[in-house]
Amino acid sequence: MTAIYQWNHTVLDEEIDAQGHVNNLEYIKWMQAAAIAHSTAQGWPPHRYRQIGAGWVVRSHWIEYRQPAFAGQQIVVQTWVADFRKIRSLRKYRISRVADAALLAVAQTDWTLVSIEHHTPRRVPPELIAAFTLAEDVDDRSGV
Repeated sequence: MTAIYQWNHTVLDEEIDAQGHVNNLEYIKWMQAAAIAHSTAQGWPPHRYRQIGAGWVVRSHWIEYRQPAFAGQQIVVQTWVADFRKIRSLRKYRISRVADAALLAVAQTDWTLVSIEHHTPRRVPPELIAAFTLAEDVDDRSGV
């Protein structure tokens, strides 16, 4: 079981804003795509959450943008679960450009597990926790 998951992406033309670089909102989309891919790789695809009647919702995002990305560039989003708490989980991200290993952004999302039916928080099940290896202190100053 690998603690750090890598999601690769080529920056699309439609992800570029009026300033000629990737729009800030795209980073959040990439983070979500990487989180879903990581969860799926660990045996928790979206349909498995639906089977238990639960889903993750964002409590908060934090992003520090360090360098821009441009159309056609290959990027990698590294993501890992830093912790699980009673009803929450902290996931961290490091987004880098593949060509030169430049660190483009570091981020984290605090997720809350909620009941799909009642939209109320619910306890993170032990089998979900067991599917992930935690990686609390990953150095966010280095590239890929």
